Amino acid sequence: MGESWAPPARPEREIEAVIFDAYGTLLDVHSAVARHAARIGPEAAAVSAEWRAKQLEYSWVRSLTGPQHHQDFWTCTVDALRYVCARFGLRDAALVQDLLDAYRRLDAYPEVPAMLEALRAQGMRTAILSNGAPMMLSDATRAAGISTQLDMLLSVEAVGVFKPDRRVYALAEQRLGLPAHRMAFVSANPWDTQAALAAGFRAIRVNRTHAPDEYGLEAAGVPSLTNLSPLPGLVS
Repeated sequence: MGESWAPPARPEREIEAVIFDAYGTLLDVHSAVARHAARIGPEAAAVSAEWRAKQLEYSWVRSLTGPQHHQDFWTCTVDALRYVCARFGLRDAALVQDLLDAYRRLDAYPEVPAMLEALRAQGMRTAILSNGAPMMLSDATRAAGISTQLDMLLSVEAVGVFKPDRRVYALAEQRLGLPAHRMAFVSANPWDTQAALAAGFRAIRVNRTHAPDEYGLEAAGVPSLTNLSPLPGLVS
C-alpha cells in the first residue's frame, strides 16, 4: 500500500516582523523646527539639534535615577524645549506652542509610506517601539499618514522606563509573540540599534547623515542604510 502524500512543509521565514523606532527613523524630528525656522532665525538648526539632545538626555537621566522620577516622553519634550528656548532667548510664547504642536505632527521621511506598504505586501508584520507616549505616537502616525500601515504602536510607558533599558525591547517580544531573533529592529539611533542587537534582534541601522560607526555595529555585521527604501529587500 502506497504512502500517503503530503505537501512539503513551508519553509519558516527568518524574519516575520519589522519593528521600528519612531523619532528620527520613521519621523523627521527636525521637521518641527523647520516649519518655523524663519521665526527662529539663523540659529534654527542649532535649536533643533539641542532640543533633540536635551529631550534624550532628560529621558536617560529619569530612567537612571529611578522609577519615582519617570515622566513620559511628552514631558521630556516640553521640558527640553523650554530649556532650549531660554538658552537661545526665544521668548515668544506663541512660537513655543507652535513648535510643540508641530512636534505632535512630525513629517515622515519621504520613502516611509512606500516602504511600509512593500513590507506589508510581503506579509510582514510592522510595529513601532518608541520612547514616545501613546498619544504622541497615535497623533504622529495619523498626521504622517502611516497609521494604517502599522500593526502596533508600542510605547515604553507600558514598562515605565526609557530605551535603552532591556525591558523595553522585551515588550516587542511579549506583544508580538515572537522571539527577538525572528524580528528586525530598525533605528536611526546607534545606541538604540546596539541595545536591540544586545537584546537579540536582527538590528539594522539607518544612517542618513553618513555618521561614523559606533558601538562596533559594523564589526557585528549590522547593516547600515542611508534611507529605508532598500529595507523590504533586505528583510524578505
